[in-house]
Amino acid sequence: MLRSKRQKQPKPSVRAGKKRTKDRAFYGVDYEALARFRYQLRRFLSFSEAAANKAGLTPQQHQALLAIKGFSGAEPISVGELAQFLLIRHHTGVELMDRMTRLGLLKRIADEDDSRRVLVKLTRRGEQKLRTLSKIHLEELQSASPALTRILSSFRRLQAHLGFFIASAPFIWLDLA
Repeated sequence: MLRSKRQKQPKPSVRAGKKRTKDRAFYGVDYEALARFRYQLRRFLSFSEAAANKAGLTPQQHQALLAIKGFSGAEPISVGELAQFLLIRHHTGVELMDRMTRLGLLKRIADEDDSRRVLVKLTRRGEQKLRTLSKIHLEELQSASPALTRILSSFRRLQAHLGFFIASAPFIWLDLA
């Protein structure tokens, strides 16, 4: 049957990103949820970088303050551990520690057990900067929470569906890696 140009085309029954598509159900990939998740991460990282800069720190210095406090608590950590937490090389960690010590954010402590190791601990100034930044970061996460919750729920639903799909069709192997 031919249609005139004036007749509207019927809308597709499945609109991208609004309903489960066969591709998403079969391959277990929700591209829209992944894209939205990456977008939320980028938004938060952009916010975090701007907040660190406004506080007079580089984003890496803020991450270092958080890693030292978050992974060690009241105990000092080694420069090697700091580098590991920040996913940087040891010598880069040493340079970062030197700059942060000059800014009065960190204090060097000699390791009593191993004189080759240098430990670092936050100073009061470092603690204060971290407290201020953490407060606004938690507020930003609170505002992003509804969107992140929806995205993570979508991942959980797909995982549950995919688990059912794999259990009901054991002859099909899906390489999700």
